[in-house]
Amino acid sequence: MSRRPPRVAAPWVRTRLRAAPGAAVALAVLVGLAACLAGAFPRAVDRYEDAGLQLTLRQARPEHTTVRVSAPQPDLGLPPERRAAALRPDVLKRQYEKVLGTVGSPLGVHRAQSAYGVTGTVSPAVPDPWLPRPTGLPAHISLAAQSGLADHARVRTGRLPGAAHPVDATTPEVEAAVTAATAEALHIRVGSVVHMPAPGRDPLAVRVTGILVPRDPDGAYWSTVPLLRTPTLVTLPTPGPDPDKYWLGALLLAPEAAPALLGTSTNPARYWHLAPDLRGLHAHDLDRLRPAVAALESGPGLQRARAVTDDGTDINTDLDDALASFSRLRSGIAPLVSVAAAGTATVVAVVLLMTGGLAADRRRAELALLRARGASLSGLAGRLLAETAVIAVPAGALGLAGSLLVVPAGRVVPAVLSALAVTLAACAALPLRAALAHRAVRLTAPREDLASVRPSRRRTVAELTLLVLAAGAVATLRRRGTTGDELTAVAPVLVGVIAALLLLRLYPLLLRRLSGPAGRLRGAVGHLSLARAGRTQASAVLPLLALLTALTTAAFGGSVLAGVAEARDRAALLTVGADARADAGAPLPADAPARARSVSGVRAVTPVSIAYQAKPEDGENEVPLVGIDPRGYGALTAHTGLGTFPPDRLTARGRSGTGRLTAGGGSTTGHLAADDRSGPLPAIASTSVASSYGTRRPFLVRLEDGSAVTVRIVLVRDRTPALSGPDFLLVDRTGLPAPAGRPTTLLLTGEHVDADALRKAVGGSAAVRVRAEERARYADSPLQSGAEHVYTAAVVTGAGFAVLALLLSLLRAAPERSALLARLRTMGLTRAESRRLLILESLPQALLAALGGTLTGWTAIRLLAPGIDLTTIALPPAQTPLTETRLHPDTWSLLLPALAVVTVAVGVAALQAWWTGRRGSVTELRAGDGR
Repeated sequence: MSRRPPRVAAPWVRTRLRAAPGAAVALAVLVGLAACLAGAFPRAVDRYEDAGLQLTLRQARPEHTTVRVSAPQPDLGLPPERRAAALRPDVLKRQYEKVLGTVGSPLGVHRAQSAYGVTGTVSPAVPDPWLPRPTGLPAHISLAAQSGLADHARVRTGRLPGAAHPVDATTPEVEAAVTAATAEALHIRVGSVVHMPAPGRDPLAVRVTGILVPRDPDGAYWSTVPLLRTPTLVTLPTPGPDPDKYWLGALLLAPEAAPALLGTSTNPARYWHLAPDLRGLHAHDLDRLRPAVAALESGPGLQRARAVTDDGTDINTDLDDALASFSRLRSGIAPLVSVAAAGTATVVAVVLLMTGGLAADRRRAELALLRARGASLSGLAGRLLAETAVIAVPAGALGLAGSLLVVPAGRVVPAVLSALAVTLAACAALPLRAALAHRAVRLTAPREDLASVRPSRRRTVAELTLLVLAAGAVATLRRRGTTGDELTAVAPVLVGVIAALLLLRLYPLLLRRLSGPAGRLRGAVGHLSLARAGRTQASAVLPLLALLTALTTAAFGGSVLAGVAEARDRAALLTVGADARADAGAPLPADAPARARSVSGVRAVTPVSIAYQAKPEDGENEVPLVGIDPRGYGALTAHTGLGTFPPDRLTARGRSGTGRLTAGGGSTTGHLAADDRSGPLPAIASTSVASSYGTRRPFLVRLEDGSAVTVRIVLVRDRTPALSGPDFLLVDRTGLPAPAGRPTTLLLTGEHVDADALRKAVGGSAAVRVRAEERARYADSPLQSGAEHVYTAAVVTGAGFAVLALLLSLLRAAPERSALLARLRTMGLTRAESRRLLILESLPQALLAALGGTLTGWTAIRLLAPGIDLTTIALPPAQTPLTETRLHPDTWSLLLPALAVVTVAVGVAALQAWWTGRRGSVTELRAGDGR
């Protein structure tokens, strides 16, 4: 009797992957792309925030960021030998190593740029007559004995200083070196001797043995105390046009010669300068950095430093101020970026859930059969989880690796967590959707179209809960601005969620309203398309949610980016006053306007004269007086929109009295004859000037050259192109005295003005500023430009995944549509009618999403705008905003995404109709097909 061969069961996962390889590859690509983007986002944020922090600290300069540990000279009651020993380099080095241990994490020390030594806290005047004396006062000299001089300087002439014998307070002479800048300013050469005052003894002779060139003059070693590198010409606050001045420079002693300072009047002090390692400072450590710096200045760090150095040790640094400045800037930018991140994350999550739903619907019959044959719900979900994890986990790992390669800087843990969240969502989407759909064993699937399914009580409670959350988030953002909690970041998303749920409730009502008129039309295409649109599954909430969230986020993000660009344009315009300008401290040459007009890109030139020190009513307050050509300047104000006015109100001929122009004067360069200056000049004033001097009576204005004019304010304007300040007076310059009426500034209008050619045309005496260059300067900050780029990438990613959600929703119904068209084609439906049928069927949901997204985006922006100020992300911190920039809806940002949704939906429907027509009805209608 032969034995039956054992049954071999095919592995579930391998069988399923072989059955649908295309779906497996598509899922892997989707998960890999989503994981790559999710992992790259936190690293990109870390990268631009770290770059912004380092730029802030570099701009603060080492004299403000270095941690300066200082101790007074040893107690005067100690023996001279112990006092001298406390200043020797070996003792200071041991203390330096111990001081380094007091610095707490995450603040690191750049040892190569750190130093220790002894310096004089008093810089006495020296009697040597050969040192320069600009106003007769003797030069002042500071002495410093700093470690590591040989490593940080190159000897240009002579040699480094040294000490052949032990030095103490009685040593008569020591050696020193100076930098090249100090030697040039103080006329010091190798062999020069400087005599430092010493109480109770002869002056200490300091012989210069070398002239040095710093290797890194901008590093902390030389820049913590800039006097070591560069001398200073000190100006005393004495009255008179020529105040007293004297030179202040530094002589660099050998570290072994530091005890010699004890015998001078310099009041020596020991110091240990700790330069922070900027490369080791990260923005995400800011919450720990600031307490670490505070602990050094007045906390446990200071106590430990005193324990290893001296009881009188003190620690000072301005690093905490620089960190606070960066923190304020980041706190204004981060909430805006989080809004885009929340919207994009929502769209990506919806697409992943839709992918699982599409797979569950495609295998509905298979899964129902398994349940009918006794498969448990947990066992079925476990099998689906296993087959999805085999695809998603490697794809997520590859996506994470790609993000680490694309963005090499930044933390790894947030990237791993983000990619892991994407992978888990992709793995869980199919099992959860299948478990929800097959929790009960049914012979036939229930009808789930929008026209028949009525909202349950649970859905109503969930929608009301989301409504309360959205209302709370919007109210929080309007009241507290973007400094609120994390709920404000998802406020636009919650608004989109509420709109999606509301539109899904209204969608069946709208279809019923349209079905009546459509039924009275000729032909069956219109009625059939609405009937097909009504059979849309109730699970269409996911694609609609993705579209509305993406459209809301895109509208919000596009409006933010448009507002940033508008704020920068406005700030550049207010700063420059025109498309370009040339300012000179003296009257420009007569042919300067003509030369400027010949520059490429210049369309018009408006010359003006500006007297910055004009004094109304011979008072002490100065008000800039601007002499203009009313016609040309009026055209400039109309072009810029700054303080427009009717030129006839300002012309000098329009004032009281009968005046005439001198021969050859003309309206742009001439001036009224002296006997014709009988009436006051009409003037335009700023609001503050008009409130100070009134608009009803004329008043005298004294010019810088001693001449005077009488003006009367006839118009009041808030701004004017010639000046960006709050105070100004505008008059017709033909009514000014001849010297005061000559142009000192040229205001130019035109597109793409050649800045280099303009500088050559006006000469080197005039400072040229171009509006385009000024605007580009506002985007130089890594923190602001990086946030803008990440924001743009997040919005584009959200829009791309929203289009993918739309394609998935159309792909879900593609087999059923193809079968329907094939059946209708056998019944006489033409190809044109097939295209119309699919397009009209897809239009209701696409139009619903487009119109709803546009209205939702507009509503979200209007609701959230009072709490958002775009000035922080638009302008650098050093730029004082002249106006606050509020968020407002941008038309293109509202309409373009909505039009793209409709275009994609119509295009896909037309493409499907064309492809189905090419395949033919026989291919689509196969025996046993259940579509």
